[in-house]
Amino acid sequence: MLLASDRLDLLLTRFRSLRTLVIGDLMLDEFLWGRVRRLSPEAPVPVVEVQRSSRFPGGAANVARNLLEFTPLVTLCGAVGDDSPGEELIHGLKGTGCDISGILRLPGRATTLKTRVFGRQQQIVRVDRETRDPLPPSARGELLAFLRQTIPACDLILLEDYAKGLLDQEIVDLVLEEATRAGRLTAADPHTLNRLSWKGVSVLKPNRSEALALSGLEDPEESLPSIEKAARLLQERWGCLHLLVTLGEEGMLLLDEMSRSRRIPTAAREVFDVSGAGDTSLCLFSLALAAGSEAWEAAKLANLGAGIVVGKLGTATVSPEELRAHLTAGS
Repeated sequence: MLLASDRLDLLLTRFRSLRTLVIGDLMLDEFLWGRVRRLSPEAPVPVVEVQRSSRFPGGAANVARNLLEFTPLVTLCGAVGDDSPGEELIHGLKGTGCDISGILRLPGRATTLKTRVFGRQQQIVRVDRETRDPLPPSARGELLAFLRQTIPACDLILLEDYAKGLLDQEIVDLVLEEATRAGRLTAADPHTLNRLSWKGVSVLKPNRSEALALSGLEDPEESLPSIEKAARLLQERWGCLHLLVTLGEEGMLLLDEMSRSRRIPTAAREVFDVSGAGDTSLCLFSLALAAGSEAWEAAKLANLGAGIVVGKLGTATVSPEELRAHLTAGS
């Protein structure tokens, strides 16, 4: 059963006053759309005749964009290079109302730029230009000082790990310790290339392959019984209150604070692009919990939002109006 419309309105009203902090790897997402009418004579690959392009703040910045649809009180913390993509990313955030005082500009560091090429409504290739180097000591010190000062004033802290060098164990531990001390809700989206301990985090949101890899289980078919077993191992290992596994076209798997397992079938009508769907899921699930929802209700809202986002091309967000419209259409 979907949410009642009056319940959704109440949650959306509560979201507006939630103070949120996003910490993680920042990147610029580039999308190239074109026609494919022939193969290259140089190699058996399609030639894409680019017709249009767009760029959006991505990574942890896309999480901030998702949050800004529901609350104006969003602070973003991360690092970019002193380069053209970094400047464009900062410029793209300035008009959103996001507090970017926690973003470091680091000379000599490359801002992550991900280019996705589409032809015939399908993604053909992705090109990544990035660095995975850890932050220099001076930048780490500045980041830690900012976090100590900012966390106590927030209601919700989200950690977004894309394994680009920002998050390490010391930073994660400090965030979770400060948040626990202040009684704040924390949520994390982990990455398998950056094996960190998430002990003490309130919410963990891996996808199905990440859940298996982080748990140490092997199942080439990524079956649902294996996914649930992996989720239980992770919840036991790190003491997460809630563990939400995104399953792509199969929806989501939730383990709540009582370790009760529930499947949420996908709400997507059509799937064009999964870019950023996990970000939307984590944002809505965490916002709902911070606003007083039970985990099952929060998961249904997250699933509804993700189902809308995958029907869009590009790094997309979902609005309150879209949630209301899809809720009405599905009721």
